[in-house]
Amino acid sequence: MKTKIRPFHLAFPIYDINETTEWYVDILNCSIGRQSRLWVDFDFFGHQISAHKIGEKLIDSETNHVDGHNVPSRHFGIVMEMKEWKNLTDRLNRKKIKFIIEPNIRFKGEKGEQATFFIEDPSGNVLEFKAFKNDQMIFEN
Repeated sequence: MKTKIRPFHLAFPIYDINETTEWYVDILNCSIGRQSRLWVDFDFFGHQISAHKIGEKLIDSETNHVDGHNVPSRHFGIVMEMKEWKNLTDRLNRKKIKFIIEPNIRFKGEKGEQATFFIEDPSGNVLEFKAFKNDQMIFEN
């Protein structure tokens, strides 16, 4: 039985509300939801993410070797349609955003072939943006 997808909620740590707000709005085109002096909600491609201000830097996470790349184990992101992914990639390149993992095709020629890239927000949170060659492969093993 297929479940109707509902928006997810994710809370994550940040160090500066203003810098974070500018980045998510200007770089990713997120809109702002509710906010206070200690947190801000964003519309992240139809999902609710909440940036919560913290005082101390978190320890960087480990990486896992996946298809030739060292993928940060702590990250979040979105599965996009391929055209949307390419448009975002082009926009980030025009804005000269530094990629942690450059846009590439992972698992080329295999069942889970996907376009992917990783970027980092101003607080060091890692985001992955991906698009599958075939969306039916998103949950296939």
